[in-house]
Amino acid sequence: MTGNKLTLAGLAKLAGVSTSTASRALHNNPLIKAETRQRIQDLAKTHNFSLNAAASRLRSQKTNVIAVILNLDYETEQSIDDPFLLKVVGDINQAVNQQGYELLLSNSRMAGEDWYGYFVAGRRADGVIVVGQGKQQTQIERAFAAGTPLVAWGDPSSESDYPVVGSDNFRGGQLAACHLLEKGAGRILFLGDPDHAEIGERYRGCLGELEAARASLELLPIDLTSESAYRAINLRLQSAGLNFDGVFACSDMVAFGAMKALKERYVSVPNDVRIVGFDNIAMAEVSYPSLTTIAQNTRMAAQSLVSKLLIQLEGKKTCAEQLPIELICRQSS
Repeated sequence: MTGNKLTLAGLAKLAGVSTSTASRALHNNPLIKAETRQRIQDLAKTHNFSLNAAASRLRSQKTNVIAVILNLDYETEQSIDDPFLLKVVGDINQAVNQQGYELLLSNSRMAGEDWYGYFVAGRRADGVIVVGQGKQQTQIERAFAAGTPLVAWGDPSSESDYPVVGSDNFRGGQLAACHLLEKGAGRILFLGDPDHAEIGERYRGCLGELEAARASLELLPIDLTSESAYRAINLRLQSAGLNFDGVFACSDMVAFGAMKALKERYVSVPNDVRIVGFDNIAMAEVSYPSLTTIAQNTRMAAQSLVSKLLIQLEGKKTCAEQLPIELICRQSS
């Protein structure tokens, strides 16, 4: 039994296991011992058995599962316990459940390189929602090109073959800059990495407004964590002193890290330094001082993400969608 003539049942017979065991081993089911999985997968490769071809024959049987992948860059310290990611996932879960589907949560590191083979051909999920485009969209583009029904939360103005739902990040940067200027700031730090699609738009929106007002903007490219912001502000104060009066943070958690570093050095927020964050997580309202921020409508985004994925599952095409944002003015500015 060689080539395409080998069936799953034939592979199971060669391996001396049941058909269901062979299937689970090919799908990396942890219930099957690692050595058994490896042996069956090696046999499949030796005999050119195509798991994707076998799975495709079963594609008409829906799983009623939607996979949500947190697209985390390998060098980032950001993790699933980030409050904004938890908020996004929670809203997506509610939207998924409302449509009669279940949610399978994973991240880009665990899912591996072949999202199509793992989730769709492997019948773990009917489609994929990716949270975050990251610095490189290659993996997302590869999955979409392979036929994965897929929608991403990211920056809808970015060029991509796959549909993207996200906030008007450029406008968010403009609002943050205008607000800081109105509050008297003229020497502003931007905390974040513009290589990320969403953050890059926030930076460019802010930069344009400040250049028009002849105010200064200094970029401190950091990771998407409060710890990175805390370290960056401490180093900045040690090396140059307090020569800035405004901070636009790419996220609320980054803003909190900056605020902590300033408060520990007895720098008053907002009297000495005004701070604006981005996301409007729950902590923004209850922190002291409470955080001025750009609010993203994650509930609306979740509904749109799920709706656009279901359209693809019907064999239809869909497009990007840009959602409005709102400046929430609080004590930090």
